[in-house]
Amino acid sequence: MDCDKCGDEAVMHAAYSGLHMCADHFCRSVETRLRRRVREDNLLPDDASPDDPETWLIGLSGGKDSVVLTQILHDTFAEDPRVELVALTIHEGIEGYRDESLAACLDLTDDLDVRHELVTYEEEFDLRMDDVAVEDPMDMAPCAYCGVFRRDLLSKYADEYDADKLLTGHNLDDEAQTALMNFFEGDVEQMAKHFDASLGAFPGADDDGGDRDGTPVRVSTDGPFVPRAKPLRDVPEKEVALYAQLQGLPAHITECPHASEAYRGEIQQLLFDMEENHPGVRHSIMAGYEDLAAMAARAYRDGGGPEYGECERCGATTTRAVCRKCSLVEAVQAAD
Repeated sequence: MDCDKCGDEAVMHAAYSGLHMCADHFCRSVETRLRRRVREDNLLPDDASPDDPETWLIGLSGGKDSVVLTQILHDTFAEDPRVELVALTIHEGIEGYRDESLAACLDLTDDLDVRHELVTYEEEFDLRMDDVAVEDPMDMAPCAYCGVFRRDLLSKYADEYDADKLLTGHNLDDEAQTALMNFFEGDVEQMAKHFDASLGAFPGADDDGGDRDGTPVRVSTDGPFVPRAKPLRDVPEKEVALYAQLQGLPAHITECPHASEAYRGEIQQLLFDMEENHPGVRHSIMAGYEDLAAMAARAYRDGGGPEYGECERCGATTTRAVCRKCSLVEAVQAAD
């Protein structure tokens, strides 16, 4: 098939839009969607300046999503003195997996001349995920432990590096899966938290704190955590992978050997089948979900937010006496 835009040979067909695109127009399409999301979500505030730039911490795992995110953000803002990019890689201690993806991170950040930082579970928590997966003192999937540990370190180092925003490479499939999981679990409060954490736009320049175009606005950036953003959330997973391939990016595309989120896997397959039969369903899910999650977020804000304090063990911000991360670390170490 030929590209609908220029007549060159097409490399992909987007069933949800009907478009056939050549490599050049496809890559431009991915870049345009990410940059549009940056604009629509107001990631770069009007008061950012060369004298007071925004620091964006990117969670760089070396996988296709975070590599593509880092590359496009660099291409967009490398010459913009209002933005400073910092890439953070977290080594969980998974033999034969993270070492290879770390090499991809180093190749990318060296090539782009982006500041790169590395932290490890072993140095931070005195444990490795390979051992956690064997011990499993809480009888949970390894992903459940790892998710808590990763979120803790991302938040900790976002604070330490004085980041204004924490950016992750979640794509359209990731977000649609999370939306359906929250729907199926009937967890309206989690929908509200999801919106305020990473979905809505940041407050714009209007005096009332609303967004310029009426887009639902997330909670204020004055909260206890560095706010997150997901600039790739409009791009399907397969398109992110194709972009990485066409651009020759050093992405490590291998599933973690401990990945075992059975429920998310079921949702993933359901969405895949639905998208095959009804192209565009992922986009529709997210369009409706963001509106509903915004309503839920406003309702929960009116009822008052959670009471935050400091963890008795590590001092991290938490609603518990002992944060979830410290509880899990203690359980793992006690099982040794």
